[in-house]
Amino acid sequence: MQSQNHGLNFKGKDIYAGIDAHLKSWRVSILTNGIICKTFSQNAKAEDLKKYLENNYPNGTYYSAYEAGFCGFGPHRKLREMGITNIVVNPADIPTTDKEKKQKEDSRDSKKIVRSLYNRELEAIYVPNMEIEGLRSLVRYRRTLVKEISRYKNRTKSFLYYHNIEIPTELATGSIHWSKRYSNWLDSLELGTIHGRETLTHIKHTVEHLRAKLLEINRSLRGLEQDSEYSAMIALLRTVPGIGLITAMTILTELDNIGRFKSIDRLCSYVGLVPRTNSSGENEKIGRITPRSNRQLRSMLIESAWIAIRHDPALMMKYGELVKRMDAPKAIVNIAKKLLSRIKHVLVNKTPYVKGVVK
Repeated sequence: MQSQNHGLNFKGKDIYAGIDAHLKSWRVSILTNGIICKTFSQNAKAEDLKKYLENNYPNGTYYSAYEAGFCGFGPHRKLREMGITNIVVNPADIPTTDKEKKQKEDSRDSKKIVRSLYNRELEAIYVPNMEIEGLRSLVRYRRTLVKEISRYKNRTKSFLYYHNIEIPTELATGSIHWSKRYSNWLDSLELGTIHGRETLTHIKHTVEHLRAKLLEINRSLRGLEQDSEYSAMIALLRTVPGIGLITAMTILTELDNIGRFKSIDRLCSYVGLVPRTNSSGENEKIGRITPRSNRQLRSMLIESAWIAIRHDPALMMKYGELVKRMDAPKAIVNIAKKLLSRIKHVLVNKTPYVKGVVK
């Protein structure tokens, strides 16, 4: 084991570490005095990085950064706990040359991060507390379950079509909602082979298992609505047309502290309700909404906007004006931005939503 060099003292010196994080290892670049001193691989442990810094740069002030990704915020919290001032950054916000885009390597990535950290070019993303992060995971997992259930329902229909079995007209709706009658009908089907019957049974049981798990999560979320620290905010959000329990929980867990958005423009940018722009000289092109977004929030808010225009006269009137000069999808994005502004007002002022009145 490498021992500390007691002849060195970096007190008052800033030591920067750029981390390219992977599942089993980190690629780390160390920079001090504007010079990258070393790039090396280590185990994916904050403790190992702390030991290396203390052994080679004793008494220094340590800073580090890594890209947001699969590893979440666990390494960030551990690095902070060990006295290393760490930030987590959005990969899209790290300055990158064309050469670095075309010749991507772990060493290049870690050097790019540490240079940007040293030059103060990086902006840290918001790190939620562990309670909100856990609840966010539950809400996101529910969304994943809903998608999986939909996929297996479609697999059931594909299996039936493949075996030339038509769903009775009276069960068409039941096949969408997976009614008891539809489930019993699937059990009663006679297939040509034992293995065909076994396959359909396995698919059906998978759907029922996933639906049971979804029910458990829904009960858990309803419990939070009835009696928890989030009850008051959920009740306020549900006064907004188009906002149900799941959308309200998504808003609360994804935004967390609404006060961190100093303007509605910053909030719209985070959600992904801003267009792409390409401006040069007197030419300016405005394209579709940016692909950079919070996917959970953006899709739900656009769905809510379609419902809101049917219940809020002012929003319906605005939608009518917009749709005269643009396509309906673009118009509803504009409505979603207005709805988001009103949601922000509800959360900041802790007041129920008031529908607009058209005189």
